[in-house]
Amino acid sequence: MTKGRGGGFILGAILGGIAGAAAGLLAAPQSGAKTRKEIERSGKKAVASARRTAKKYERQGRQAAKNVSREGKRVVRKATKTANTAKRKTARQLEKTAKKLRK
Repeated sequence: MTKGRGGGFILGAILGGIAGAAAGLLAAPQSGAKTRKEIERSGKKAVASARRTAKKYERQGRQAAKNVSREGKRVVRKATKTANTAKRKTARQLEKTAKKLRK
């Protein structure tokens, strides 16, 4: 995945999950085994959330790339058509001018 706005969001989601887990530990002390289970569960939730978010941004990025490519091709076709039209019109005008000069 490319670095950009989505990458910052994912990092924020992971850090938020870690901060939330730490706050939970401080607010409600538990036994060591129970605390470790809670940390593991919170970490797994944060990783799953980050993966879902990464996949979402990856899909959006791929779709945006397809759209840009499609639009670029459309612009090239239109520019080519315009250039060919201008070329034909110029050739006709030059031919008319050449005929007038020959008279």
